Amino acid sequence: MPQLLRVALALAAASVPVLPLRAGKVPFGNCRACKNGTCGGRPNMKAAGPCQCPAPCHAWAAATTDPHALTSPAWAPVWREAVAVAYHPGGAGLTVVDLDNAAAVAWARETLPATRTVPTTRGEHWLYQGAMPSSNAVRPGVDIKSLMQYARWLGPGTGRMAVLPAAVRALTVKEDTNPAPGGLASSLPAHATRSRQVATGCRHTERYIRTGLERGLALVRARTESGAGSQAFGVARFLAAQHTGCPGPCGLALIGEEIVAAAVAVGVPETYARRAVANGLETAVEHAA
Repeated sequence: MPQLLRVALALAAASVPVLPLRAGKVPFGNCRACKNGTCGGRPNMKAAGPCQCPAPCHAWAAATTDPHALTSPAWAPVWREAVAVAYHPGGAGLTVVDLDNAAAVAWARETLPATRTVPTTRGEHWLYQGAMPSSNAVRPGVDIKSLMQYARWLGPGTGRMAVLPAAVRALTVKEDTNPAPGGLASSLPAHATRSRQVATGCRHTERYIRTGLERGLALVRARTESGAGSQAFGVARFLAAQHTGCPGPCGLALIGEEIVAAAVAVGVPETYARRAVANGLETAVEHAA
């Protein structure tokens, strides 16, 4: 039995869907019966589909935990040609943050919660518990591999695996282009202002809070062309992190409302702005934990 098949069977026994990779570390091509899209859309990688083909076609969708399929005559030739084993992270309930270079790894260490890591040729894979949509190039040197995607098996890695954080989910949210300057419709209601009456557990002075908030709001308002939503996420995360040592409450929800209002004012859709700010506040809490 080929060594790679032994690895694949061990992973399948642990409920990790696997598939072989050929030279170039890419999946094997579709067989003649499937190459014309006659098997439920799997050649286009849009869905697993109802294909009953016994061959290891369909890239990520070929991944399986069935030992009978893995050791079947239809799979035997490809194992003899295979150069690596891949797995379907989403099928195993996982998300892989693929960090392709040293700069990306440094960014992850500063930004994301620590989790299990696997060394790669040029960087690292960070593994989190939980599946999500995949997306390439979410930032320089960073890909998200989970649903409808495969990742090369490079070993179990080291460290305790963390639950998929909001900071990773936020990476795949595509920010809408800001509209041209002019009247902007918003459903934002008038909101209460943060004060000592609501921030009864905050250790910081009002001057300290207001100075930091105004600086953050200025950063958001300066992004009139694009990126205001991402900036709002960063501002919310930074400001919330200043309060991780407070017994609370600190009125962070009201601070968040002001950040949302600033983002909406420069053209960010309100739904996106609220999600970005909520994720920023949540990420700060996760870092503290």
